[in-house]
Amino acid sequence: MFSVVIPLYNKEKYIQKAVQSVLDQTYSNFELIVIDDGSTDLSLSKLEIFNDVRIKIISQENAGVSKARNFAVEVASFEYIAFLDADDWWHKDFLLEMESLISEFSNAAVYSSSYFKVKNGKNISANIGVTADFKRGYINYYEVYSNTFWVPVNCSFVVVKKTIFEELGGFNSKLKFGEDLDLWVRFSLKNKFAFINKCLAYSNQDVEVNSRALGNKLWKKEEHVIFNLDYLAEIEKNNSQLKFLLDGLRIRSLHNFYRKKENYKEVLKILSKIDFSKQDFIYYFYYKFPRFMTEFYFGLKVFGSRTKQNIIKMIKN
Repeated sequence: MFSVVIPLYNKEKYIQKAVQSVLDQTYSNFELIVIDDGSTDLSLSKLEIFNDVRIKIISQENAGVSKARNFAVEVASFEYIAFLDADDWWHKDFLLEMESLISEFSNAAVYSSSYFKVKNGKNISANIGVTADFKRGYINYYEVYSNTFWVPVNCSFVVVKKTIFEELGGFNSKLKFGEDLDLWVRFSLKNKFAFINKCLAYSNQDVEVNSRALGNKLWKKEEHVIFNLDYLAEIEKNNSQLKFLLDGLRIRSLHNFYRKKENYKEVLKILSKIDFSKQDFIYYFYYKFPRFMTEFYFGLKVFGSRTKQNIIKMIKN
């Protein structure tokens, strides 16, 4: 029923745990496609310990995670695609619960679950923007996401219909940051999302910084999703929930560019179209208050973060 796709690039420390979490699933009707995107470390050799006919390992020259995922979907055998990043892992019942969700809410095209954020070795339940009594069912992607700005759909706890994925053209391979957001928004325009409010996946935030697609990195304009949303301009005019979500993501994503005056004209153009009165006041402070005040504030935040990390290191040692 499921084709599980794991894109792999230089994740030798994590790939075995990710793969094992798939093989340990209580639901067994799946294939696992690991697509190595030109790894230069020992990632591929780490897979040699596995002897399971459901595993398919494909290697390609480095072309980026989007092309890797798209190619894996192209060769996938089953009608439902489950994505998992190589440094994350699943609860043993993830696929079982996804199968149940699909059976109950067959009109959806995207299925996802809540998850744990793993930070400093601790599991932190995701603060997904559903009501406390919500168990499972269809969700409004825009509303749920913008309630707390914790992602309700991510490439480590999501299942999609292959046919619709292909109709949409898959991931935009030009994007290096936010390529999944771009895809979920395109899914949302004509399709339903189903969600189960159980933590069935683990999003690993303890991965080394140089192995993560960090949001505070100054990506090139053509690589960052926030600079490439013009195709939604007309739709946003008639969909206030979508605009509120995207504006919230814009102000959260652009501040580093704004502070360092990177892509500055484009940043100012995007910000000029945002109604800050509808967003949290802290972002009005970030963008509208005198720069010396915001720089002082961020200096205090950096100092506090470094102090916290040093204390954690001292405790561990």
